[in-house]
Amino acid sequence: MSGLDPAGRLDQAVAAFIRQEFGAPVAGIIGFIDILLEDVHRDGLDDLAADLGRMRLSAVQLNALIVEIVGGNGAGDENYRSNLRHELRTPLSAIKGYGEMLVEQARENGREPLLLDLAKVLDLADRLLGEIDRIADFRAETNTREAAPSTRIVRDVLRTVAPLGGAAAPQARAEPSRILVVDDNAANRELLSRRLSRDGHLVTPAENGMIALSVAESESLDLVVLDLMMPGLSGFEVLSHLKSDDRTRNIPVVMISALDELDSVVRCIEAGAEDYLPKPFNPILLRARINASLEKKLLRDRERAAVEQLRAEKERSEALLLNILPRSIVERMRQGETVIADRIAEATILFSDLVDFTALAAKLAPEQIVALLGSLFSRFDAIAEKLGLEKIKTIGDGYMVAGGLPHPRPDHAMAVAEMALAMHDAAGGTAVMYDEPIRLRIGIHTGALVAGVIGTHKFVYDVWGDTVNTAKRMETYGTPGRIHVSAATQQILGDAFRFERCGVREIKGKGRMETFFLDRP
Repeated sequence: MSGLDPAGRLDQAVAAFIRQEFGAPVAGIIGFIDILLEDVHRDGLDDLAADLGRMRLSAVQLNALIVEIVGGNGAGDENYRSNLRHELRTPLSAIKGYGEMLVEQARENGREPLLLDLAKVLDLADRLLGEIDRIADFRAETNTREAAPSTRIVRDVLRTVAPLGGAAAPQARAEPSRILVVDDNAANRELLSRRLSRDGHLVTPAENGMIALSVAESESLDLVVLDLMMPGLSGFEVLSHLKSDDRTRNIPVVMISALDELDSVVRCIEAGAEDYLPKPFNPILLRARINASLEKKLLRDRERAAVEQLRAEKERSEALLLNILPRSIVERMRQGETVIADRIAEATILFSDLVDFTALAAKLAPEQIVALLGSLFSRFDAIAEKLGLEKIKTIGDGYMVAGGLPHPRPDHAMAVAEMALAMHDAAGGTAVMYDEPIRLRIGIHTGALVAGVIGTHKFVYDVWGDTVNTAKRMETYGTPGRIHVSAATQQILGDAFRFERCGVREIKGKGRMETFFLDRP
């Protein structure tokens, strides 16, 4: 045993274990009496409060007696143990006596809710009465405790929990933590700073609350050690400022104070303090609490970084999805719609095609072709976004755009006509940039159609119907550098643009149609 615990560590641990074993029922008695007192005061049952108060006083006396027996030197003679048994029975008998009277009163007056907690108090008192001999004989068994179950339990725990010593030295950190120490007392401030610096932290001292807030707002901190009682801004006020500011609310704060009353501790924890240490501080406990707070901050920082990364990934996914589908369609899919198909009463469709693109592609290198199409279609995309039109898709060197969907708009034909004119201008600019002849053939038609989403892994928002086919025919039968529109589109546009009549033409799959070339107003 001496090898395991040369400093009497086992003796101290066994005493603490026995104190806990015997003290827990007493703490339970006090706790249930406190609950009963709260209930009777709430319900105005002042006639019961006095006896409950006497029961609580007896429980406190019992607790003090157990602490004295377990923690004191004790005596081995039988007379001493006999006196102890008597002293232990006195408060227990008082608890049982008052408790039984209160049970009778509660039953007679219909106070059934009180009976359950009173029964628990009496049960705990009975259990302690049964343990009186064991409590009184605790010190007499000092020399024979080696084989006691409590000793075996404690020894097993001590084997797994290494004693403080060389192992308690601080471990080296990849990066030193930045700690702000705030205390108006210079000696306390210097001692804390010295302790923390020895543990490898970078310490910034502050002598009052105003300086502390200024440092916290201007520097990146990992932790604040904050004295509670300071002139000017108190530690509690500094804590409240830190936790109310978005820039500093995530910095953990460890309060340290000679004021150890429960209200102060609770208020600081409620206000956001990570921990609360009493003065004078134990350096080993200080190190453990500081390191635990820093470890929790590290985990929270990692969690926030992961959340931020997820948010950024979500935004990127959102942007990619909005490049494929209209925003309103994305929202409908999020709300659980699995089949999205809409009948559009009237919309305008535009098809464009690059003239002689095959010859151009044979002439240029692949990367030049991709760059040219990327530049041209990016200009088209910008025009469509500016005019509030919906790009449907690109097919090779073809570009398709629609007006009036997914949301209806009365000027859909007007917007598509403006898009067509702007596309010719964009093609001219791209031709100058690449020094290549670039001309478009554009066709437009207006009418009813169906729009919806197809695909399960690669979604596509597409349009179908005779209107789409006719618009494609307008492009196919058009003329390079001109905008070929159907009579339906021309009628809707009216006098807003100039038109050149093409006459009645035979259109494959459509028969004879009157068509027009659209020009600027």
